[in-house]
Amino acid sequence: MTGTPLGTAPGSPLRVGLVGYGLAGSVFHAPLIAATEGLTLDTVVTSNPERQQQARAEFPDVRFAATPDELFDRAAELDLIVIASPNKTHVPLATAALKAGLPVVVDKPVAGTAAEARELAALAEERGLLLSVFQNRRWDNDFLTLRKLLSEGELGDVRRFESRFERWRPQLKGGWRESGDPTEIGGLLYDLGSHVVDQALALFGPAASVYAESDIRRPGAETDDDTFIAITHTNGVRSHLHVSATTPQLGPRFRVLGSTAGYVKYGLDPQEAALRDGLRPGPGWGVEPESQWGRVGSGESPVTGGGRPEPTLPGDYPAYYAAVAKALLEGGPNPVTALEAAAALDVLEAARRSAGEKVTVIL
Repeated sequence: MTGTPLGTAPGSPLRVGLVGYGLAGSVFHAPLIAATEGLTLDTVVTSNPERQQQARAEFPDVRFAATPDELFDRAAELDLIVIASPNKTHVPLATAALKAGLPVVVDKPVAGTAAEARELAALAEERGLLLSVFQNRRWDNDFLTLRKLLSEGELGDVRRFESRFERWRPQLKGGWRESGDPTEIGGLLYDLGSHVVDQALALFGPAASVYAESDIRRPGAETDDDTFIAITHTNGVRSHLHVSATTPQLGPRFRVLGSTAGYVKYGLDPQEAALRDGLRPGPGWGVEPESQWGRVGSGESPVTGGGRPEPTLPGDYPAYYAAVAKALLEGGPNPVTALEAAAALDVLEAARRSAGEKVTVIL
């Protein structure tokens, strides 16, 4: 989509309607939208008085709508819809927004199936509208650093990519993310798995086959909380991806093994913690201390001093919405397309089948 959306005066910021003000809406989307030149947070959809109060405290000029339908009824007053509501609502709300003539950003996973994601992509294409998926962890500090190392050939030919998104949460928190109802699209495979699979595909290209192991470990849990996914990419790279809520000792976030060197990085990107703490993008955003840097080398463990410290590039979640604004205002590229998200969903669906049937799935 190119040019200024209908209804926006030249030079005016694009007016954003945000559906949902839970964790995703309040911690990630609203602050990043507000920090982006060319965007303004116009309306938040929530009927919860506490969440309305929370939003108004940070964004005094924001308007509210009690329901998505109320938001779509004033579609002419908006230029972009961001969907940060529970997973099961993503497809119907994105469909309604596109049919209302509005570009859309959808939090991950964009849909429960790859087929639904491709249907949404086709609808957006038919309407000539942007449909983008919020895969913010393509702008994690470690991912950006690894991509730089790969572009410079520092590791030689990568043979194995190990990625872990592990947590120690032995007690259930409750809510739809832990529901065993398939319509909720809960569980770690579709939650954290959406991130690690997207990163693997972005780095190493399409998957040829998928093998997975998925378990329910915690008493009373209804859906997967400890899952392993192995991808063989068409270029021969093997990705070993771990997502877990039941890991008492956390492994490296990345362990990347190449023909000449490896890269090992511990610790999560600091941006989510900063956003949760109420910090906002500005000078020094996304920078981590030298003590957290990963190491590049060969022949010895980084724990015993092997390899050289590799400065971690600053994480840059604001770059996602900056790219969305550029796509709408100047015709720049979509930062994450629905078809890319569909390819990740192909892998997630294959992983679920693999774990259930104890087979390797060929794509």
